[in-house]
Amino acid sequence: MAQVRNKQVLLKDYVTGFPKESDMNIVESTITLKLPQGSNDVLLKNLYLSCDPYMRNLMNRPEGPPNSRAYTPGSPLIGYGVSKVLESGHPDYKEGDLVWGFTKWEEYSLLPSAQILFKIEHTDVPLTYYTGILGMPGVTAYAGLFEVGSLQKGENVFVSAASGAVGQLVGQFAKLNGCYVVGSAGSKEKVDLLTNKFGFDGGFNYKEEPDLDAALKRHFPEGIDVYFENVGGKTLDAVLLNMRVRGRIPVCGMISQYNLTQHEGVTNLAQIIYKRIRLQGFNFMDFVHLYPKFLEFLLPNIREGKVVYVEDIAEGLENGPSALVGLFSGRNVGKQVLVVSHE
Repeated sequence: MAQVRNKQVLLKDYVTGFPKESDMNIVESTITLKLPQGSNDVLLKNLYLSCDPYMRNLMNRPEGPPNSRAYTPGSPLIGYGVSKVLESGHPDYKEGDLVWGFTKWEEYSLLPSAQILFKIEHTDVPLTYYTGILGMPGVTAYAGLFEVGSLQKGENVFVSAASGAVGQLVGQFAKLNGCYVVGSAGSKEKVDLLTNKFGFDGGFNYKEEPDLDAALKRHFPEGIDVYFENVGGKTLDAVLLNMRVRGRIPVCGMISQYNLTQHEGVTNLAQIIYKRIRLQGFNFMDFVHLYPKFLEFLLPNIREGKVVYVEDIAEGLENGPSALVGLFSGRNVGKQVLVVSHE
């Protein structure tokens, strides 16, 4: 069986501080497009890869308990992606199936079938959506807001990193529930998106607010019921002063802290006691079982135009390092997707 070229993005070495494009290598290896005899693995052609902030943490030198998903220098990055099945040794998948789940940053991957999370049944929406609105970020927004955040109709909701892959959906889901929603983002262009495209009630550029506490009091004179936490640091500290009694803070990410060698402290934690605030961390895999229910909720809203999604598309594996690193300077507008192949 002939071998084909297989372009890959490898981690060069463990990363300290802000990641750089030079922390990754683009290499060309080869792969045989044939399953080994008796294998129950799947052979995939990767189409679209998801660039996500959590990937930065997997680039660190391992400390403490082992993390099975941590990256190994000299090996391809691994993340969420949309792929086409070329050959399958598992009865659930067959040649030509479109799937999404964990895959490697390369053109072709031979993987255990358990790395696939779902077969894609709905192809009337863009396939890239399964890296974002219909993938991990979508479920994260949905579960964080409704399951962890226990959102009630008409509540006051604040979202940080509000134009990002998760934040833009949190705001729209809250608006569908009749809530008052304000988001923060890092540029005028992104803040304009919040109100003009996603239907938020307000937004502000945190880089232009010398006093975040004052900015929050301006937008939430009666306080915040649910804060969807994506950034941590100074924003979390200011939010704690503005939470209402029995407010909830689903903690999805802390992108402001991932690249710091010395993490910022949070000084207002006593507010958790005074206001009986529930602050809870979670991740997508905690709620993957809700995926069918999530699709029932979201697909009609997408088809009717009630929920929209902004993507930032980078073309080609060779542009993968740049796309991933750009997340940490806010270069992307919306969900960052990397196109490997348009099928």
